[in-house]
Amino acid sequence: MNVNAELGVLLPTTQAQLSPGDDPRQAVRIAVEAEELGYDSVWANDSLLTPRVEALSALTTAAALTERVTVGTATLIPVTRRPVNAAHSLASLDLLSGGRLVVGVGAGFPGRFGVPLHQWSEVPWERRFARLDETVALWRQLWTADGPVTFHGELLHLDDVPPTIRPHTDGGPPIWLGGTTPKALERVARMYDGWLPYPPSADDYATGLKAIQNPVTPALFVTVAITDTLAEGEERLTNYARTNYGMPLEDLRRIQAVIAGPRAYVEEYLQTYVDAGARHLVCRLAANGLADYRQQLKLLAG
Repeated sequence: MNVNAELGVLLPTTQAQLSPGDDPRQAVRIAVEAEELGYDSVWANDSLLTPRVEALSALTTAAALTERVTVGTATLIPVTRRPVNAAHSLASLDLLSGGRLVVGVGAGFPGRFGVPLHQWSEVPWERRFARLDETVALWRQLWTADGPVTFHGELLHLDDVPPTIRPHTDGGPPIWLGGTTPKALERVARMYDGWLPYPPSADDYATGLKAIQNPVTPALFVTVAITDTLAEGEERLTNYARTNYGMPLEDLRRIQAVIAGPRAYVEEYLQTYVDAGARHLVCRLAANGLADYRQQLKLLAG
């Protein structure tokens, strides 16, 4: 892909992305193919709403199979895990990957995309952003402490927690936050290392990045497919929106960055985000089935 940014791909770990007979183990092994094709990173997303390979399990396997690519969560929903256990798992993954981990995190969305996750995890939906921020602050203390950690936030209260295993990365792996609301942007500037949103226009991206002000890694999550014609691209995205979200494409386009069509058309679209400041593109390939995914992986790599 001829754009001036690092390029990553989301591994096809959800059941909706697999065809009957596809081996989920091969979905994770695609990380090796991505590395060989020159991609800079591979990612896994996280949810209890649809069947999928658990994100940290997928990335641990991907890290063991690869040597160079960054491995990242896009995004992790920390509320589904106990904070201390999550700190241990993330530190272990960063250590075993040789410091290649990036932790993208989110607090969930209203409605069916977030409230059930909190209910099933036995954590209140209210004040979810404060809970996420406190969880991240706790992780960083556990990753750097020389002795037991006592953490008294507004929501999390823990005493004399033994420090976890040290991550490979000094201070712990970088943590990126999604979201484009004014409060989310303020939180990125205040305590996160990167920004991983999926705004539906490059203008929205530029506005958000300008509001952050502090130096962070500016990334973009975008759904992509390379097709021979625009019509084929629209058909592919329509099917993808219906299969993965159960919504019309026009509704998905209002909230997410999505693009499909001939290579030059896709490159031009992505370049608008790069021009707006994005420096790492995390691409979810609009593909169904491993054979289709592998073809798109090669097409996007160019």
